[in-house]
Amino acid sequence: MSEIEQIRQLERKSKMRNAVWTTAVFVLLILWAIIVLFPFYWMLLTSLKSYGSYNSEYVPKFYTLSLTIENYIKAFTAVPLARYFSNTIIFTLITTGLMMLVVVLSAFAFSRLEFKGKNLVFTLFLSLMMIPNELVVITNFVTITNAGLRNSFAGLILPSVTSIFYIYLLKENFEQIPEELYKAAKVDGTSDFKYLWKVMIPICRPTIVTVLILKVIECWNAYVWPRLITDDENYFLVSNGIQTIRESGFGRENIPAMMAAVVVISVPLIIIFLIFHKKIMEGVSRGGTKG
Repeated sequence: MSEIEQIRQLERKSKMRNAVWTTAVFVLLILWAIIVLFPFYWMLLTSLKSYGSYNSEYVPKFYTLSLTIENYIKAFTAVPLARYFSNTIIFTLITTGLMMLVVVLSAFAFSRLEFKGKNLVFTLFLSLMMIPNELVVITNFVTITNAGLRNSFAGLILPSVTSIFYIYLLKENFEQIPEELYKAAKVDGTSDFKYLWKVMIPICRPTIVTVLILKVIECWNAYVWPRLITDDENYFLVSNGIQTIRESGFGRENIPAMMAAVVVISVPLIIIFLIFHKKIMEGVSRGGTKG
């Protein structure tokens, strides 16, 4: 066998191994996708089944020929789901807006400004990330209760207006901007706020958008704190509101309508993630890479 034929044979074997490996990876990814997506499919399917059809199934069926939107109507009429939605939107918008203001200004201060004890303060901030959230929840609960802010939007919002992790992420991103650019702007008489607004925020927009989206998702999924600080239904968010629905007679008896409510609550986050998932990954990778 000539040397050329041996090389070709090795190339064929290499291509075959690559093809087998690629096929195996795709098969595993497909199986994993089925496992991950099946609960969402089952939730959506159940929400589209009629109450009678669902209860008549002695063996659960993975399909239905009689689709109905009656459960979605019941989800909004039998329980105050619209109020939960409006409360969650108010909570998310105000909390996210205040947090972005605190995080951006804090990250700018730690990355560009010089003040006594800056490194020590930042180290102490980072050390707070080691404290379990459960301990912080207890402290916040006592503080908010003593301040008389239970069952109010202020009580819901105030403990969530900052994040050490987001400050750290944005600080690392700000530090990637050459310091010479900041010094040149100061020589030209540019104020710190104007430099932040005109230079740093546009350059670091992917990371800022990522923090914004992640905070929106965090607010929408908030459960422990809203459940702890509110017992007035007028201030329930979708998370603890859906738990109340589940515990009530409506949620226990009418499972299809309960699933319809869960679908309605889940759809906004799914849409946000599908639209912005590339920006989230880009922003996290930029924030975690220095230099």
